[in-house]
Amino acid sequence: MLLSCLGIMMEEDQLMKGDKLVLRGLKFHGFHGVKPEERTLGQKFLVDVDAWLDLREAGKSDRLSDTVSYTEIYRIVKEVVEGEPQNLLESVAHRIASTTFTKFTQITAVRVKIGKPHVAVQGQLDYLGVEIFRMRKIDAQD
Repeated sequence: MLLSCLGIMMEEDQLMKGDKLVLRGLKFHGFHGVKPEERTLGQKFLVDVDAWLDLREAGKSDRLSDTVSYTEIYRIVKEVVEGEPQNLLESVAHRIASTTFTKFTQITAVRVKIGKPHVAVQGQLDYLGVEIFRMRKIDAQD
């Protein structure tokens, strides 16, 4: 078990240094949350996504067909965040990751970070949220 965990950690470390598509500061209005006002009024959500895949061929060929268009990933995020309300941000992030794996088999890992800048918490803050990291090898079967 320990060797398996070490192997996954080493693979994850190597992956983090690899090629990826980067989407930052995506903003959407959605109706996620457990409170009634979150479901009726909605709120703003901030989303960042990293999607790991080999970009060498696209770099050589300069053809969109040799990569994944980040506008397609943007559409996934938009559909999920503006779509069916979820109670938890964990579920929203999971849906973004799993849909990305389903639609783009060349993506090997994805990181999704979702923030809620307007939360009922006493004190100053930029946002509260979640961040998940999923690897196709382990998580794409969900």
